[in-house]
Amino acid sequence: MSGVNWRFWGIEALAVGLPVAAVIAMPDPLGYGVISGLAAGLLLPLRHRWPRITVLLCMPAMAGGLGWAAILVAMFRLGRVRPKLLELAGWVLLTCVVALAPVLITQSLAVGSMLLTVAFVILSAAAPAALGTLVALREQLAESVRRLAVASEVAARAKAEMAKADERARIAREIHDAVGHHVTLIAVEAAALGASTDDPAVRETATRTRGLAKQALEEMRSTLGLGSASARDETTTISDLVGQARASGVEVELTGDLEHHETPGAVERAAYRVVQEALTNASKHAPGAGIRVDLRTMADALRIVVTNDAPDHGREPITELSGGAGLEGLSERIRMAGGELDAGPSEDGGFQLVAVLPQHS
Repeated sequence: MSGVNWRFWGIEALAVGLPVAAVIAMPDPLGYGVISGLAAGLLLPLRHRWPRITVLLCMPAMAGGLGWAAILVAMFRLGRVRPKLLELAGWVLLTCVVALAPVLITQSLAVGSMLLTVAFVILSAAAPAALGTLVALREQLAESVRRLAVASEVAARAKAEMAKADERARIAREIHDAVGHHVTLIAVEAAALGASTDDPAVRETATRTRGLAKQALEEMRSTLGLGSASARDETTTISDLVGQARASGVEVELTGDLEHHETPGAVERAAYRVVQEALTNASKHAPGAGIRVDLRTMADALRIVVTNDAPDHGREPITELSGGAGLEGLSERIRMAGGELDAGPSEDGGFQLVAVLPQHS
C-alpha cells in the first residue's frame, strides 16, 4: 500500500499511545483520574481538526492529575496552528489554573514548594505550545525560502530570456542595416539600369531584378520582425515563386495540387520555404538543368518532391554563392513543423528533395 503515509500514522500512534500507556500504568484503574486520562488520550486525534476543543477535553484529566501527557500533545498542536500570542497565553493560563487548583485546595504547601510547583506547571504548559509555534514558524520560513528560490529562478530565466531577446533584436537591426543597405542599392542600380537602356530584354531583366530585391527586403524585414508578418503570405505563393524562377530563365515544371485550402498557414509557409530552397540550390549547383516541383495533398500530410536533372557540364556552378547551411536550416524547420525531409542524388545523376509535412497547425 504505497499510498499510506506511514510517517504520519507512526507519529499518531506515538502521540496517542504514549499518553494512554502512561495512564494505564497507574494504579486504581477505575478511579476518576485514570478514566479521565484515558478519555483525554483517546480523544487526541481530534486535535488535527479542533485543537482548541481538544485542549478543553483534556481539562478534566488535568483536574484528575493524569492529563499531563495528553495536554502536552494537545498544546503542541495548538501552538502549530499559531493562534495570537494573547490567546495562546490564555490557554496556558487555563491549563495552569486547572492543574494547580486541586493541588492548592487539597494540600498545604510551603511557600518554596508552592513556587516550584507553579513554575513547573507554567513551564510544562507553555513549553509544548511554544515549541509548536516555533515548528510552525520554521515550516513557514522554509516554505518562504523555497518560494523565494523559485521566484529567483523564474526571475533569472526571465532575465536570461530578456537578454536573449535584446541580443536577437540587436542582431536583427545589424542584419537589417547591413543587408538592407546592399539590397536597396541593388534595387536602385536595377532601376537606374532599366531607365537608361533602350533594350527591352535588359529593361525587363532590370525590372525583375528590382522586384526581387524589393521582395527580398520585405521578407528579411518580416523574418526579423521589423515589418508586416503577412506581407509575404499575402503576395507570394509557390506558383509565384515558380513563375519568378521561370522569368529568370530557369526551366521549372510545377504539377500536383496547387490549391491547399485546408492546409494550415504554418504548413504553407514551410512548404514555400522547401520549394524556395530547392530552387535556389538547383539554380546554384546545377545551372541549366530542368527542375520539377510536385505537390501532393494526402489524407494527413502534404508531400513535396523537387527534382532537378543532372547538371549541364557546360555551365559552371555558382560557387561564390555556396557555403551556406540552407538544407540544414530547412531540415530543422521541417522537424519543428513535425515533418520529415529527405534529400540526395537521384538515379539519373540529378538531385531530389522530398519533404512530408503533417496537415495540422
